[in-house]
Amino acid sequence: MSYTIPNSCIECGTCKPLCPTGAIQIDDGQYWIEPGLCDGCQDRYSEPQCVVHCPIDCPTPLQAKKGRYKAAERIATSPDLFSNGKNNPFASSMVIWEACKLLSGAKILPWKTDANGKLYYQRAVKHGRGAIAFRLSDDRESDLPQTLDEAAALPILDAIDIRSACLHLIYAAYATTLEKPWEQEFIISDLQIEKYLGLDKRKDLTKATKLTLIKILAQQPCQLLTTIDWPQQGKVKSFSVEESRLWHLIAIHHHFQQDESGHKHLMGITFRIRAGRWAEYFLNKQSYRKRTAFYQYGTLPQFLLSTVMSIWQQHQGAVRMMLWLLFKVKMGQQQCITVPTLMRVAYGKEKMLEASLKREHRKRLVRTFESDLEVLNYYRLKPIFDPATYQSEIQPLWAKLDELPEDAEEALEFWTNDGSGDRRLTDSGPRGKWDLLMKARILGFELPSEWAEQLAKLEKKKQQKTARKTQPKMNFELSAEAIQTARKHRGISQRDLAKKLGKSQSWIRDLENGRFCAKLEDQLLLRKVLGLS
Repeated sequence: MSYTIPNSCIECGTCKPLCPTGAIQIDDGQYWIEPGLCDGCQDRYSEPQCVVHCPIDCPTPLQAKKGRYKAAERIATSPDLFSNGKNNPFASSMVIWEACKLLSGAKILPWKTDANGKLYYQRAVKHGRGAIAFRLSDDRESDLPQTLDEAAALPILDAIDIRSACLHLIYAAYATTLEKPWEQEFIISDLQIEKYLGLDKRKDLTKATKLTLIKILAQQPCQLLTTIDWPQQGKVKSFSVEESRLWHLIAIHHHFQQDESGHKHLMGITFRIRAGRWAEYFLNKQSYRKRTAFYQYGTLPQFLLSTVMSIWQQHQGAVRMMLWLLFKVKMGQQQCITVPTLMRVAYGKEKMLEASLKREHRKRLVRTFESDLEVLNYYRLKPIFDPATYQSEIQPLWAKLDELPEDAEEALEFWTNDGSGDRRLTDSGPRGKWDLLMKARILGFELPSEWAEQLAKLEKKKQQKTARKTQPKMNFELSAEAIQTARKHRGISQRDLAKKLGKSQSWIRDLENGRFCAKLEDQLLLRKVLGLS
């Protein structure tokens, strides 16, 4: 049973440090109990500690709210995402990618401890010339948060919910709507988050449960601190970002509705968020035009968020693969993916090592992997198996059954032929299936239309931009054959042409033999002398 604190509270502060679940909160100087976290100290104490130690017996059992949650005055939020009902741009730099991997697979990543005993996860970039590191903090408000040592960080690491990666991606989408996201804030409400995650369709969850879940998920990305050491890349010079927050949680506003008994009922939450310093280097339009920073973005399909919320409990491996593919195919480039790579993404190196050493672990991991691939296929992320390395005999049963004819007579003939063969469709995998899988490849994934169409548009835009850059060179470039033909047509010798251009005869001879190409200014002069348009 949950408890509540009515208006008669004298605000002595005795109860807050005694609450084992951290349900007692302070908002505008007033104490209240978050119902989604309060369990009445069940399985811990015989009586609720806030009731036992309150000098005036203030906390009382929370009665179910009668009637609807009425609309109250809310803080104006940033415009909704997914205006087209399908997708929205989102920041997709390596900083965002690695943070997404961390939130979706915190327990399977290779964490280390530095010389000061601080727990950290690091990813090398540009062949080890740079690095991105992440640490954890339990302070969500200070601008200068303290990183945690291993003992203090491990409980927070264990508490990271894989669904918090969805909130991280939502923040990354909102960051692209701002001109300077490292300075400007965006405001997002529980109603918006509920809609993005598909929680508005969950009739089995109470309002209090939804609000508590949203609040927990919204805070977890803001516990990440990042340090960036980036080497020179093209015209962008090397830079470093000192340890700072990935996302700043500026403020949380709780919205209450009070009943006739003076009990507060939480009816909404609004979050004010700002991107960390990383955005100045990876999501900076103005500096990108000057070639002093990056502006990296991709496409976030809305269905991906609701899918993660649906399958996260039973198929965490599928969730990790889906989020990894979001960044892997962000520019529409289908690339060959090896099975070991996908397994490491989904289950981590430790489970891969266990599977390579023990047969039972091997069989269990293969079953889980094939089940997760089936889930991806169900949600329209269909794997394309390489016929050379991922042959039919080692493919999952569900993939083989996809080849069954729909016509009844054809299906009967199919099963008759299958039963008379040396090997049947439903037979278990061949001996050495694990070794064969470790050499198998997936050519790519067929993407849902709302994702593939947007990626195709981005690719077309990229090609048009490249074509515009190369157009001037193509217009002015003269071939060796064109120069020689035009010279002979006008009856000019190589020596005469060389004099008119101020060059040597050998220069003209080498040019006509195709040994080099003339510079742009020389080509312009050649066109003028030879009368070429």
